[in-house]
Amino acid sequence: MLATTAIILMFVVFLALISRKLNVPLILIALAIGIFFGSDVTGLIYFDDASLTQRVANGALIFILFAGGFGTKEDHLRPVFEITMLLATGGVLLTSAAALFPFVLITGFEVKTALLLCVIISSTDAAAIFSILRTRSINRRLTSITEIESAANDPMAIISTVFVIQLITGAHVGTLETVTSFLWQLLGGVGLGVLFGLGGVFVFKKIRDIDLGYFYLFLIALIILTHEVANFCQASGMLAVFFAGLTMGNKSFPYKYGISSFTEALSFVANVLLFVLLGLLVFPKDFPAIWMPAVGLFVAITFVGRPVAVLVCTGLAKLSLKDKAFLSWSGIKGAVPIVLATYPAAAGLDPNHHMFNIVFLAVLCSILTQGTTIGRLADALGLAVKGQKKSRQSMELITAHETSYELIEVYIDDDLYQGECRIMDLSLPVGTTITMINRDDVIIAPAGKSRLLPGDILSLLVDIGNVDSAVGEILSKFGKK
Repeated sequence: MLATTAIILMFVVFLALISRKLNVPLILIALAIGIFFGSDVTGLIYFDDASLTQRVANGALIFILFAGGFGTKEDHLRPVFEITMLLATGGVLLTSAAALFPFVLITGFEVKTALLLCVIISSTDAAAIFSILRTRSINRRLTSITEIESAANDPMAIISTVFVIQLITGAHVGTLETVTSFLWQLLGGVGLGVLFGLGGVFVFKKIRDIDLGYFYLFLIALIILTHEVANFCQASGMLAVFFAGLTMGNKSFPYKYGISSFTEALSFVANVLLFVLLGLLVFPKDFPAIWMPAVGLFVAITFVGRPVAVLVCTGLAKLSLKDKAFLSWSGIKGAVPIVLATYPAAAGLDPNHHMFNIVFLAVLCSILTQGTTIGRLADALGLAVKGQKKSRQSMELITAHETSYELIEVYIDDDLYQGECRIMDLSLPVGTTITMINRDDVIIAPAGKSRLLPGDILSLLVDIGNVDSAVGEILSKFGKK
């Protein structure tokens, strides 16, 4: 089994090279590998334990959601807070509600079953969206809405799915009890998440003198404990984990940049393992029997549910029709809906895995259609601009003490700028230092006489308050094309 696992992971790495060239999301590669090694194709691994999958998937999701919160910056969130929170909460409910009638009309499913399927697939997936758009960038406001909504709406979909399952199984019967429980899951999850996030920052400041590896151990323990305590208090553990990450990601504490890289790595590994596992759970031989309701679910959610949610939630926002069209089409599905599709089986509502297969195939439709066209749509709507060149080498600032300094990259875009300048001719803010020049993936150690050219990527150590003035000073030395 260990050898097979190692081979699967190697397949993921090698096929990632292909996915990068073809602009195919890595999650699709991981799913395909899981299916290939699963019961219906090669038969190397027989796996049909939905309950185990749910437990493992929940474990992976808490690290994915924490990383999503940790990477969400307050200065990006603040200008779009109202829109984003509406989409991440009410938008999830509106998406499933608006898609319910057309889905029932298309498939003839009973309302309870249809509602459960619509709720399961109501959230969007940030990883899928931005792995496809990694070679492009759109305006900051639209980017912030898409990223933050995608990270923040997963907990709402999880709460809603559990809520509907409880209704179907009779776990909740009173309306007041139901509403109260729902609100407590939301508010309790947020409150406990913020509390644990602040507690984590406090502890990190107290243990600054120990090795960085212990910080990683404590962080893993903190993420798990946040989830478990919130669940014990009958609040949303997933929401608590996200807001713990959000709180910590916007506070200053020792080794923050090292912790940031660690959370990204945790999230990446969890995503890959999660999708391989979900691929193993799929039985493609069952697809012919469920392709019509799967396509119906995709159509109802994509062409009715999501656009209605976007139009209602952004009705008062200053967004153009092009922006709203992009937001509607960027509702790509990913890990969370497939994970949530294991919940009905674990609750005894899906003994034949039909619901899971329907959701899986609908997510696959989303990735293959929206995922392969979202970039071209951004181009067609005039929302895509050339993104900053990515360097193969980078520097990180890792410090055991609190600091107001950041290590940033400045790209001198050779499509926009011409000319050259010497470092000694720059009037950079006090305390600002150019630490590295990356020129065509060749590292140059900077000196006063070093010349800066269009196409260079500079690593800049700068006080947070001087970032704009430092970048402006460097770019002002070049002529516009």
